Amino acid sequence: MNIINPKKLLHSKWTAVRPINKEKHFVVTVVKFDEEGCIVHCEIEAVITNRTESIAWQNLKNSSEWQQGWK
Repeated sequence: MNIINPKKLLHSKWTAVRPINKEKHFVVTVVKFDEEGCIVHCEIEAVITNRTESIAWQNLKNSSEWQQGWK
């Protein structure tokens, strides 16, 4: 299980354990918070194609799907 600090999530780098559309390396480009400081929206961007995708930020905690940093 990856430990994530929501305030440091923006611009963090992630590696997909199983590549998505032949894309393996991603950067978190958008994080939106509500009034209470909870994340309401998160987007990742593929480094090689610049394709963006919305993601539930809690999915990044799953170490069987995501690794922190670029590996």
